[in-house]
Amino acid sequence: VRIKADIVVLATGMLTNMIPEDYEVNNLTTEYIGTITKKETTDGVTEELVPVPISLNLSYRQGPEMPHLKYGFPDSHFICFPYETRRTGIYAAGAVRHPMDALQASSDAAGAALKAIQCLELTSQGKAVHPRAGDQTLPEFRLESCTQCRRCTVECPFGVLDEDEKGTPQEHPYRCRRCGTCMGACPQRIINFKNYSIDMISSMIRSVDVPDESEEPFILGLICENDAYPALDLAGQNRVQYNPNFRFISLRCLGGTNLVWIADALSKGIDGIMLIGCKFGDDYQCHFIKGSQVANERLGKVQETLDRLMLEAERVQQVQLAINEWDNLPKILDDFSERLKELGPNPYKGF
Repeated sequence: VRIKADIVVLATGMLTNMIPEDYEVNNLTTEYIGTITKKETTDGVTEELVPVPISLNLSYRQGPEMPHLKYGFPDSHFICFPYETRRTGIYAAGAVRHPMDALQASSDAAGAALKAIQCLELTSQGKAVHPRAGDQTLPEFRLESCTQCRRCTVECPFGVLDEDEKGTPQEHPYRCRRCGTCMGACPQRIINFKNYSIDMISSMIRSVDVPDESEEPFILGLICENDAYPALDLAGQNRVQYNPNFRFISLRCLGGTNLVWIADALSKGIDGIMLIGCKFGDDYQCHFIKGSQVANERLGKVQETLDRLMLEAERVQQVQLAINEWDNLPKILDDFSERLKELGPNPYKGF
């Protein structure tokens, strides 16, 4: 058996041989390998990545291969779902996903095979595999109101949505993880689930009883159900006292946050909004890969909403929280409450 020498040094953290010779990870889209081409469109000159086919040649709009991290290993939630990739039904095993010896790779391959069997069984029943195992709902699109803005197709981390020549989204339901990122991305609010919709969360916000006169700020918390909400539960189980002026609404993923919820909450008189989600970055812990990161980028656009309401940007804050950081919650909540005290009450309170 002959192998290339560069495979032997995987354990030192060097680049794998997944990247073809004379190509590098492109700075514009660091998750995929390819060549940037410029195209003339009605909106001007746009840049697109033409992916380099390596082995899988998948038909995803994001590229023909599995997205990978900076050392060439497949991108996944390495803590909870070590075999998972961003391609539903494809499971990386052995030294493809992590440096390991032959014995470890054999055991790893058995685990990945069992996950593949589970995926086939659940998919045949129309159910999600993970993280929302058993979920039978899928996003529903009211396409007659679609403006072809392409935000949903761009922001979906799993390549569920392609688009036709006009930019109208085309769904591949078997790829969907039910995170709701597309729902949060849509400015027209045309994407919803049967049991999870923009109007459902808006109704929860509108039903919150906001005290008209109080010296303490009244705060809404939009909290991720995967790590942040269990951390809140752990704080309660350990009898940790935290600020009673918060009201929490759990979301499937922080990436599903629609900016209309921010406007609804602030126009109702709620003094501040805290978004609590998983950690993002190189060592991300988001169960849906980049939900917290997408929410953070989306909040950069919330200033327009706040300017329209004549409110301060500091009234909306995002926090990254790991499940084992539950003991930090009281300080995080108190610090935000103190900052809102300095800003004063929401002028919409009482209307």
